[in-house]
Amino acid sequence: MSESAADAASPGAPRVPSPDASDASPDASLVPDTPFVPTSHKGLTYPVGQDGPPAGEGLVIADGIRWVRIPVPGPLRHINCWLIDDGDGVALVDTGMNLPDARAEWKALMRGPLAGVKITRVIATHFHPDHIGLAGWMCDYHRCRLYMSRGEWLTARMLAADARDAVPQDMIDFWRGAGWDEAQIAHATQRGWSGFRRIITPLPLGYVRIKDGDVLRLGDHDFRIVVGDGHCPEHACLHDAARGILISGDQVLPRISSNISLGVTEPEADPLGDWLQSIAKFLTLPGDLMVLPAHGAVFTGLHTRLEALDREHRDRLDELVAFIAEPRRAVDCFGRLFRRAIGPELLGMATGEALAHLRRLEVEGRAVREVRDGVWWFRAG
Repeated sequence: MSESAADAASPGAPRVPSPDASDASPDASLVPDTPFVPTSHKGLTYPVGQDGPPAGEGLVIADGIRWVRIPVPGPLRHINCWLIDDGDGVALVDTGMNLPDARAEWKALMRGPLAGVKITRVIATHFHPDHIGLAGWMCDYHRCRLYMSRGEWLTARMLAADARDAVPQDMIDFWRGAGWDEAQIAHATQRGWSGFRRIITPLPLGYVRIKDGDVLRLGDHDFRIVVGDGHCPEHACLHDAARGILISGDQVLPRISSNISLGVTEPEADPLGDWLQSIAKFLTLPGDLMVLPAHGAVFTGLHTRLEALDREHRDRLDELVAFIAEPRRAVDCFGRLFRRAIGPELLGMATGEALAHLRRLEVEGRAVREVRDGVWWFRAG
């Protein structure tokens, strides 16, 4: 897809990740380093330029909101975390992975611009490890609560509790159904299964549930929870209507499309259909919001970006239905969905995304699936 995670060579985290997603990133930042001056690109405006705060520093985005960046491995490079004034401290939105570089960056911030600052609560937009990897660490150190939607909380707890070492047969069957050959399956199984829990710190036993429409009072400002779907089960965004701010997590990114994957734990789901419905939902928000995404730079032009994402996915669906005039497997569709070769490091993400598009065509009645020797073949219906 245009400017997709696959194009950026970043393995995407599926709706419920396969084992190799535990050391991968759900999105990739394509934002180059530029001075802190307003810039524009493809109908979006970046009010502080297309860069972010340097390592060890924070950047004030609005009254009571600071932006810090925490490193993550691979092309993704970093995740944006947001510190919002909240009583006698700050609420933290998203945390980074449980990796040495991320912990070191937080310690540097706490010795520097955040010295003496108490974290009052940790708010996780969703369960992916770059967003909750250090949530348990933060909550334990600051003796504060974790706030998440129920769908994200339960998914995280399920993945963390699944401690088996061997790859389950269901997963192998899923890969084979998508068209993986025996060498690809063998390579994936060598990596084992329970990597998710190794890159998150243990989560607290309890959490505070947030749901669509809830209002969180943070400092002097109200943030309404707006839940999206498709990238993950129940993604929470924070909308400050009074000031025109949206903390969007991975639900809306400025330069790439979040990975939308069909996963083994819900193989009959329709994540792309859920994603398209969420785009329509977010289009009901004001178009002039300042969007604070998890990856990339702060931007304005929400409706322009959402319309581009919607158009991109619908165009790919139309191209794909023409391509499957003859029966195809998911792996045969990569050339129609991605602008680069798909190697082993991207195979899991690309498979999930291809299946999500084929499944959407199936739900729409534009494709039919046939099973031959355990392999799924899709043809135009």
